[in-house]
Amino acid sequence: MAAYGLYTHIQSNKRRSVALLIGLFFLVYLLVYAGALIGEALTIDAPPDVLVRRALTDALYAAPWATLGTAIWILIAYKFHQAMIDAVTGGREVTRQEQPRLYNLLENLCISRGITVPKLKMIEDASLNAFATGMNDRQYSITVTSGLVDALDDAEVESVLGHELTHIRNGDVRMLVVAVIIAGVIGFFAELVFRLMFQGGLRWRSVRGGGGDRRGAGVAILIAVVLIVVAWILSIVIRFALSRRREYLADAGSVELTKHPDAMISALRKIEGRGELAGSTSAVMEMCIDNPREGFSNIFDTHPPIDARVAALVKLAGGHDPGPLALSAPAESRGDAGGNTPTGPWAAPAASEQPFLPSRPPIELGGPAGGGGEPGPWGPHRK
Repeated sequence: MAAYGLYTHIQSNKRRSVALLIGLFFLVYLLVYAGALIGEALTIDAPPDVLVRRALTDALYAAPWATLGTAIWILIAYKFHQAMIDAVTGGREVTRQEQPRLYNLLENLCISRGITVPKLKMIEDASLNAFATGMNDRQYSITVTSGLVDALDDAEVESVLGHELTHIRNGDVRMLVVAVIIAGVIGFFAELVFRLMFQGGLRWRSVRGGGGDRRGAGVAILIAVVLIVVAWILSIVIRFALSRRREYLADAGSVELTKHPDAMISALRKIEGRGELAGSTSAVMEMCIDNPREGFSNIFDTHPPIDARVAALVKLAGGHDPGPLALSAPAESRGDAGGNTPTGPWAAPAASEQPFLPSRPPIELGGPAGGGGEPGPWGPHRK
């Protein structure tokens, strides 16, 4: 069914995401079959068709155990994924007393939509980035870098918080965590199989050096290797597809929350190219509002380009693109909540700003007649 409005796009995205997650689970079973095929090839001498049938029987027998193992992996991550992410990034929970500006902005957004306020965490890092994590209302949290808080004004920070809050509202956070976990299972199993194959060199060489049916075993092993590689590549593609699609909807959701498309655009322009979290894994960077780590010809990018996201906001939300932005000093970019001089149409002009009035000295009334050509508003007086 075609999607026309924001909420129908969200529902459509959820259906596609569930389908992609189901595809990830099938890739796990594909790897189980590939492992069974390798096991049969290294155990018995038989033609390839016999090995394929026996491997299918083995895979069906092992499927429940693979499901149980994946479920245990997911449960462990469900319980401890936030602690692991905090350990990698150095994030810590902050209180309202420490960050009243952030708390007020986030709380206002949540109150406006009746959403449970997530935990607020901060990473002491000069980079500009933010991400949301969690699997349920008790776990949800939004993490921002100190560099982002210092570089963005209140409207821009509010837009970033709205972006991450939309990920929580849409279920993107929970879905991406599960996808990363399953893809991790696939990557772990693929690496394990390759290590077992290429470190057990004698048995591999005996398969290659045999004749007759041993050549059939070599064909079976080649098929299994191809299946493993395909499953690994597809798991990466599915993860990236989940990440790329959700960013457009989160940008739109932020505008729907804040009613301020220009703030979202300027926030993206300031974050552009400044979001690298040193020492963070690729799985963490996939959760961020921007991932500056690029793949080959954008094929392996987890996020759409900033230009594409800005263009979508300009087209669909009526925003204005200022182009790439240079960062101003923190004191200039923060508003009232930061404890500095407010900016805006009603604030006092900066000392360097000149009022839009003709520059002239005051006219002295009652001076001597023909007083030497004092300057007037339209030029000097003449005698």
